[in-house]
Amino acid sequence: MVKKNILVVDDSALMRRVICDIINSDARFQAKDTCRDGVEAYQTLRTHSYDAVIMDVNMPRMNGLELLKKLQEENIRVTVIVVSSLTTKDADTTILAMERGAVDFVTKPNNLPEAKGEDFKQALVNVLTAVLRMDSPAMKQPGGVPVRVPARRKTAPPVRGGKKLIALACSTGGPKSLQSVIPFLKRGMNAPMVLVQHMPAGFTKSMADRLNEISEVKVKEAEEGDILLPGQVYVAPGGKHMEIAKTAAGHKIVLTDKPPVGGLRPYANYMYQSLVNSGFDEILCVVLTGMGMDGTKGIAELSKHKPVHVICQDQDSCVVYGMPKAAADAGLADEILPLTEVAQSIMKNVGVR
Repeated sequence: MVKKNILVVDDSALMRRVICDIINSDARFQAKDTCRDGVEAYQTLRTHSYDAVIMDVNMPRMNGLELLKKLQEENIRVTVIVVSSLTTKDADTTILAMERGAVDFVTKPNNLPEAKGEDFKQALVNVLTAVLRMDSPAMKQPGGVPVRVPARRKTAPPVRGGKKLIALACSTGGPKSLQSVIPFLKRGMNAPMVLVQHMPAGFTKSMADRLNEISEVKVKEAEEGDILLPGQVYVAPGGKHMEIAKTAAGHKIVLTDKPPVGGLRPYANYMYQSLVNSGFDEILCVVLTGMGMDGTKGIAELSKHKPVHVICQDQDSCVVYGMPKAAADAGLADEILPLTEVAQSIMKNVGVR
């Protein structure tokens, strides 16, 4: 098997060594070269090609944002995964890095024991596996058989009019992909949107704030008790599960601290399952790029109780064709669309006030 070549860019010699050791511990990858900052990385990437780049965002001389901008300007195509700490400033920078071309990020450990721990190693290997579209155990049962959910039988025609909700789920590659969807929704969108993106606490607020700056619809990180209003997007906060509850005033956000499921909190299946008893006439379920299967079981259960219309992102435009593939393979998809057509389909289905 030909190993995938990875470039590691970090101003810390210790972090470079730790990341290289993690990469080289997996037979599918090799840490081919290292760079100390964006200047070295820029010079290297002009003359050498790599399957992926693992890059710190905060570096001297040229930081990650500046490097990504130069790569974009010179049309140097690179698969970049950012390593970022959990500070608010770094969260903002990480969201901008994905806007400039980074496909995903891994949270940087706070200390050396964490850096050498299993959680960081697994996160890094999982992201590399996903973005390089390599075989992964994540979509398989122990016996090696792909997981399948029974397909639903489509008998009901699309609902015309009525009260609708958009429920969107995404993971790996999602923050960048959402920038091709949310800013293209119209100000008078006649439905609220609830959104689960797998991210740690802190990063979801930065993502919501940035999307709000560049969109016609209002985007916010969801808070306990928020009443769902048309034309607004509610992003599940990292570290919390988000569910929707029916109230006398309409529908509200409920945040819970239930344990993570498969390491995920928020978990899209919980969001979809909570809509079974909602008062919406139709749920527009949207599944974008992401690793794993989150969303499929929830949509399948929801479809037994409510009219649903399911839009899945197509394989060619996905960073990782996992979550939308699982929903499509389960027979849940009404539409399988390139990313650039998702917003248009959403607006067509829910209309404008």
